[in-house]
Amino acid sequence: MSDFLTRFAPSPTGRLHLGHAASAFHVWKAAERAGGHVLLRIEDIDQTRCKPEFTDGILEDLAWLGFEWARTPRIQSEHFEDYDRVVQRLTELGLTYRCFRTRTEMAAETEAADLAPGTPFIGHPLPAELEAEHLSQEAPFAWRLSLERCREYLGPDYDRLSFEVRNLDGTTHIEKARPDLHGDINLTRKDAPAAYHVACTHDDALQEITHVIRGTDLEDAAHIHVLLQALMGWPTPIYTHHPLVLGPDGNKLAKRFESQSLASLREAGLTPQDVRKLAGV
Repeated sequence: MSDFLTRFAPSPTGRLHLGHAASAFHVWKAAERAGGHVLLRIEDIDQTRCKPEFTDGILEDLAWLGFEWARTPRIQSEHFEDYDRVVQRLTELGLTYRCFRTRTEMAAETEAADLAPGTPFIGHPLPAELEAEHLSQEAPFAWRLSLERCREYLGPDYDRLSFEVRNLDGTTHIEKARPDLHGDINLTRKDAPAAYHVACTHDDALQEITHVIRGTDLEDAAHIHVLLQALMGWPTPIYTHHPLVLGPDGNKLAKRFESQSLASLREAGLTPQDVRKLAGV
């Protein structure tokens, strides 16, 4: 039996489009080639944008394309307690801090430090008295992971973090992890009890995912995911990043391109084979 297990993990913030189809074809093609299996995961932790009807649409579109998955889909919004335990563990290790800052305040701190806009945020906890005052006023905050404390906690192992990348042509290489690309990431959000990086890495470990196959737009995510895996004692999968399908503006397809939704393509009379050709997989 193959030990190859991967997943397809869309977020139900709209109907799937041609770009999602391309990613799905890459995932199931890799599993078929390896004699492995695919799990379906619904990443719906954003309770503001994610809708049940979009989850239904995902299931409908994938069934139309002919895809099958090995187990009942994991719905992330049903497992917030799992992700909370991860944050609690990292906090017990002394690796987190409460961040009350707004985006405007973070941008101002970046500018004050004479850093370029978009520089990954590196912060620090508020003084104890000020933090207590914020908490007494029930000010919203997010838990952040302190890269400085992670480096201290892991010691020399921090600079040895790495992961295996498998290219689409089958070649592989080891890449040095650079968590600094992300700065002090959010572990929770002010408007949600979990953030993407926590939920994603937790579920990859829980579901024993051996290979993560996703678009190049998420290529940098592996650098911070490897750090979380090391901190939590989780295994690191092998990563593959496939090219994106681009929209009319030359950028990656987004849900605003309604003409490219799988539902609209199906209504226009296209077949799953037609979609695969359009996706270029």
